[in-house]
Amino acid sequence: MTIKDKLTAEPGFQFVIDSMELMSTSGRQRMLRQPFINDRRLLEAEYSNVSHILALLQEAQQSRPIAVVRHQLMQMHDIQGTINNLANSITIEEIELFEVKIFAHLCLTTRKAASQLDISDILNIPDLQQVFSILDPDNTGIPNFYIYDSYHPALPELRKELRATQTKLEVLPDDDPSRAEQQMLFNQLFEQQNAIQQEVMEQLSERLKPHAGILQKAIEQMAYTDFLFAKATIALEWGLCRPTFSDDGASRLNAMWNPRLKRRTEETKQRYQPIDIETLPGVCLITGANMAGKTVLLKTIGIVQLMAQFGFFVPAKEAAIALVDDVIFCIGDEQNEMNGLSSFASEIIKISDCITRAAKGNYLILIDEPARTTNPVEGKAIVQSLATLLDRCPSQTLVTTHYSQLGLGCRRLRVRGFVENMCSQPLSPENINSFMDYSLLPDQSDDVPHEALRIAAILQCNADLIGTASTFLANVKE
Repeated sequence: MTIKDKLTAEPGFQFVIDSMELMSTSGRQRMLRQPFINDRRLLEAEYSNVSHILALLQEAQQSRPIAVVRHQLMQMHDIQGTINNLANSITIEEIELFEVKIFAHLCLTTRKAASQLDISDILNIPDLQQVFSILDPDNTGIPNFYIYDSYHPALPELRKELRATQTKLEVLPDDDPSRAEQQMLFNQLFEQQNAIQQEVMEQLSERLKPHAGILQKAIEQMAYTDFLFAKATIALEWGLCRPTFSDDGASRLNAMWNPRLKRRTEETKQRYQPIDIETLPGVCLITGANMAGKTVLLKTIGIVQLMAQFGFFVPAKEAAIALVDDVIFCIGDEQNEMNGLSSFASEIIKISDCITRAAKGNYLILIDEPARTTNPVEGKAIVQSLATLLDRCPSQTLVTTHYSQLGLGCRRLRVRGFVENMCSQPLSPENINSFMDYSLLPDQSDDVPHEALRIAAILQCNADLIGTASTFLANVKE
């Protein structure tokens, strides 16, 4: 499983990936190939690399060598096809030789900057001096390339004669009797030059073939360098934190926030409230009124877990992560109709898959208001069933629901919800979100908050609708 496999899992995670400041195509491809890691040792090593680059980005005296690294990455082209050709003994053309020389020069320059930054062991870019020297027989030290005269003893004199013949052709009148003879000579010389140049390209390809492996390693490490710097840059710009790991199977997130939503609220100058949450093995039911942000909560927890196990720093003040085998979203967009099935059919298939998978591994499972599109009697039974089954598994399962009186002994949290004195402004439909407290409270009750009619009244909905609904609600309570 890679980042590419998870891009469609949650739009908020796609937002994170799209926000990465990568300098090269190779860097983006490397990012998309990044595997989901559940090896604590590997993640610690990656976090250490990000921390090191992050520290350098904050040191003003290191700005010049950092700019050099980024400039080299920006100039890097994807030469994977050329490397494959070399490895397969296919003669590469002059333009490909030129690209290999440029790439070798980029790597050499990056290695020098990495040495100045004292991160040579982190970037681990191979030394391509031999490759560069093969393509720089005159020791110019510059990345430009052509078939140099020094590659073949016949080339200097042949090219000199070719230039002289071309000069004669340029001054001869079109009707000069000797023009045809000069043109024939020029064509012969040109063909001889092409034949020698082809021979040189074949020889250079043979000389470069043993270096195909180190070229492959170099492109991988340059791509990793790009990805690593992008991770450190976004950690700095967004104020992300380095995750730690828990040993008890629980995750603890302090002041967690959703990058996509936070950006939106900043653009509209609205308040954003970070959330604290602890997730434990087993099922946790999360209740709260509509508009209480329960869906966003699930999505944000999933994003944090994905970022942590793809080697990113995470959007929280502090984060202790329990490693899992995968993050399973059964939220919103994923529950739309698929293959012509109804919304309930699509949803129940995904829930069924969650239960099957949870019996075989350790997952973070996020289920938003299950069975809400079916009748309440069966819906409640389905929620009771899935919670009972998933509570027996080692996975962390978070389930938001509006069903009450479920009779389940699993853990419960409730979003605090609407608070009238939360904001000093007069309450209106336009600013009602400013009166929502998204903090989570432990909840021992088997009931769910009843705030729908209150919110409908605040939103100035039809008074008869609200009044009649209130009457029916009172009869139900009696």
